[in-house]
Amino acid sequence: MKMKIQRFVKYNRPGMAAVIALLLLLITVILNPRSLNINTFGSILVQTMLLSFAAAGQTMVVISGGVDLSVGAVMSMACIITTGIMQGQTGRFIPVLIAALATGAVIGLLNGVCVVRVGLPPIVITMATSYVVTRLQYVFTGGMPTGLVSEVFKRTVQYRVFGVIPAATMYAVVIWGLAFFLIHRSRFGKQLFLTGNNESAARLNGVNTRRIRILTFTLGGMFSAIAGVLGAGYMGMSQCQLFDNYAYNSLVAVIVGGSLFVGGVGSYLGSITGSLVMIVLSNGLTVLDISSSVRNIVLGFVMVLLLTLYNRAKPIRQ
Repeated sequence: MKMKIQRFVKYNRPGMAAVIALLLLLITVILNPRSLNINTFGSILVQTMLLSFAAAGQTMVVISGGVDLSVGAVMSMACIITTGIMQGQTGRFIPVLIAALATGAVIGLLNGVCVVRVGLPPIVITMATSYVVTRLQYVFTGGMPTGLVSEVFKRTVQYRVFGVIPAATMYAVVIWGLAFFLIHRSRFGKQLFLTGNNESAARLNGVNTRRIRILTFTLGGMFSAIAGVLGAGYMGMSQCQLFDNYAYNSLVAVIVGGSLFVGGVGSYLGSITGSLVMIVLSNGLTVLDISSSVRNIVLGFVMVLLLTLYNRAKPIRQ
């Protein structure tokens, strides 16, 4: 039994993330029994889905050996685009989706080209991109975004069946399925892991590693844009820098789920359970009436702790 537990802890990181989330939820309920209600569970589920959508692209980038700090800025920009184009009209969803995806793709492509062709460090270029996109939000809106999402679209994200199951689950089925396929079942996914494990060896095996890495950042931007569109539906409005914290949260979720910063190791299932950990932790700190500054300190401590514990593992290339 002891050996089985040790193997589970060491090798089943998605499972460990789920256990951690359950323990955090239990601690929250013990400290504040009033937090145990249907509304809380429903809110945790829909927020976990939203974070996991953003974490899909982040997972790909981290597996490739990079990092994307522009996730939150892209989400906020996509949110502004959504309300600005939709203006409360249901029939404009397709134009909204096209515009948001195109924006995310362009930003992701810019990140990829700067990293691969120019040779800039991913953390530097994506941080710079995040700053530029954030400034553009204020330039385009004057700091006061206008427009609303349609009531129908809002209900497809906010409504909860039986008060618990989010209607957004229908989006999750599609997005999760697409992300799982791309990462774990497609030819792109296999080449992605090869590139992250050992880029030189991948090139010798005929993989166009430059194209793979650029495509990875591009897809990351598109998944962030999708998350921003659905985030607009969840919030019902837009605001500059509304989702800035998702850059950090999506990265932590990916690390909690077992991905390594060195690349070549990771799973989207782990990123989903990692997202659950982040949302449960954040919800618990909010329920316990912890100040925002202390919450940031706790989340930062969690990031350092997880990086210390999870990233001691050696990548395959070593």
